[in-house]
Amino acid sequence: MTPLWKLEKSLPTGSPFEEGARHDVVVVGAGITGLTTAVMLTRAGLDVAVIDAGGIAELATGANTGKLSLLQGSRLATIRRHHPASLVRAYVDANRSGMEWLTAFAESADVPFTRHTDHSYAQGPDGAGDVRDQHDAAREAGLPTRMLAATTVPSTPFPVAAAVALDDQIAIDPVAVTVALAHELLSAGGTLHIGVRATGTRALPGRVDTTAGAIFADHIVLATGTPITDRGLYFAKTHGLRSYCVSFRVPGDVPTGMFLSVDGPTRSVRPVSAADGPGGEGQLVVGGNGHPVGRSDSEKAAVDDLVAWTQLHFPGAEETHRWSAQDYESHNLIPFVGAMPRGLGRIRFATGYAKWGLSNAPAAAQRLTAEILGTPWRDRPTWMTTIGTRMTMPADLGRGAVEGGKVAAALAGGWADAESRSVPVAKPVEGEGVVANRGGRPVGVSTVHGVTRAVGAVCTHMGGVLEWNDAECTWDCPLHASRFAADGTRIEGPAVKDLSRLPRSGRE
Repeated sequence: MTPLWKLEKSLPTGSPFEEGARHDVVVVGAGITGLTTAVMLTRAGLDVAVIDAGGIAELATGANTGKLSLLQGSRLATIRRHHPASLVRAYVDANRSGMEWLTAFAESADVPFTRHTDHSYAQGPDGAGDVRDQHDAAREAGLPTRMLAATTVPSTPFPVAAAVALDDQIAIDPVAVTVALAHELLSAGGTLHIGVRATGTRALPGRVDTTAGAIFADHIVLATGTPITDRGLYFAKTHGLRSYCVSFRVPGDVPTGMFLSVDGPTRSVRPVSAADGPGGEGQLVVGGNGHPVGRSDSEKAAVDDLVAWTQLHFPGAEETHRWSAQDYESHNLIPFVGAMPRGLGRIRFATGYAKWGLSNAPAAAQRLTAEILGTPWRDRPTWMTTIGTRMTMPADLGRGAVEGGKVAAALAGGWADAESRSVPVAKPVEGEGVVANRGGRPVGVSTVHGVTRAVGAVCTHMGGVLEWNDAECTWDCPLHASRFAADGTRIEGPAVKDLSRLPRSGRE
């Protein structure tokens, strides 16, 4: 499950961690959000340190489709159904600002990208109404979209019943641009520590606790996908989604535009050329089949379905890489960005991009930078004020209540399923995992790369029973989207602790 974008990349290694060091700002997370924020603040003259448990572009940033678009499938129509037009326009303006910043940076750093017409399309006639809604919401928000009938859509080998198009959108290698951000940070005197996991924060003094010790700062930015602190209960105000990508080498021509379906099952299609990704010409990235984290009958089947669909419509397409990413959507439908409750104005965060981080992240960084620098509200763009003062709508509460019900069902169902199977269990075959009951506690047993392991199968965040992810060989939590490697090492999510490692006994 290695993303296409991580091929043949030389990633910055940073510098050794110095326990007790003090900086103006510590940013947790070395993805697009964290590094754009760090670069903006460094340009303003602040001493900034970035830490990450993995490396540069380790998770969502390095595993997305590389599509930077303001059209965003059916996103604008979805927001408009629940919010006033002014908020949709502010959302578009924020994303436009983020896009302009990132493309300007890419040009200055010699990171290539290409421009394409992006299409939100219906795979069948039932989706045509959603296409029209997206067009109407986009036009109302100031985007020059065009409605296309099936006969006027550029020729595609896959079915298109209707589409709305937006010209001059961007395809870019997300890892290449993130690496360039890291290089600017370092060249400007910033600090980068990789392989250092943050485990908690304190507002007074401004402190980030890590696996290597504590460091201190006047301001802390949590750019970790979802906050690693429970202040504000944002784990309950968002939900985690996994989606999948497969890259192909395709004989013959590939579509010149980018496409994202508004009806299911989701299909995202974008060409990859030597100018916006590794590997040369004649490549295609196909994504989709998203689902809530830990709530899938088979993640591997979701990936295999993308492969089958592509090879049906692009005969001779040869799979080169497959991968997946995790994103968070707010029940409010608009990203949460700003000061963390009970953080005394020292701790800030950003989350809830709903799979559109390449434009939302730089926009979030602009807002975080304005707040840290104390930029007066009158000097900030209108979109910041509009988004920052938005109201919670009844539908937001309704979506939160529905998700809360699903979380409760997953919690009860996970414990009931674990109790129905007791150890010892047969050794799982390669790539498989099973949850069983040992002394009243769920235990997860898996076999990966020939090694069979047993770990505690209870999430270290809020006690959800974990589910086995058969595509990535991980333990995923169906409650709030924390994930762990087969050996119990924490990967991502609101959990900050590893799973307990257990001895195996008998057939278990």
